[in-house]
This record gives sequence, structure tokens and C-alpha cells, in this order.
Amino acid sequence: MRVLVACGNGSGTSLMIRRTVEKAFKAKDVRITNIHHCAISEGKSIAKNFDVVFTPANFVSMFDQAAQKGVKVVGVKNPMSQKEIEERMVEHEIVK
Repeated sequence: MRVLVACGNGSGTSLMIRRTVEKAFKAKDVRITNIHHCAISEGKSIAKNFDVVFTPANFVSMFDQAAQKGVKVVGVKNPMSQKEIEERMVEHEIVK
């Protein structure tokens, strides 16, 4: 699975979400083939090349074009909550 993690500046929050996503995917036995974290400005332009985008909940609408192309866009409230990431993975049918 190709995963994009994007936040406002592409440094703090996206890195925290990335680490949490990696733990959650490992716990759910889902293989990540590529993971990239960046700022929203970069993420919007490359999102279509990924299977799923994780971003803070308030930025989800910025990825509407990617979602229209079939990319799953997942909003996250707590970047350090593995439980939340795992719940979102189930909600968005990334895992069962």
C-alpha cells in the first residue's frame, strides 16, 4: 500500500502521524510499499499517486480531487493515537 501523510508544514504533525501509521499498519499486518510525509501544498499535487492519504481532520477537504480519483482520504484528530488510526483504517475499508 502506498501511503501519503500530509500536514500544514510537512514537518511536525505529518512525521508524528507517519510513525503512528507505520505502527498501526504493522499491527494490522498491512504492508506499506511506500510512505511519504510532506506539506499540504506538495501533498495535493501528488496524492493521486497514493492509495491512501492521512492528514489532520481539518485538511481532508483539500484532497477532494484525489478522493474523486479513488484515493482514500483519512482525517486524523490525534496524530499519536494508534487506536484512532486503526479505527480509521477499518472505517475506510483499508482493513477489516
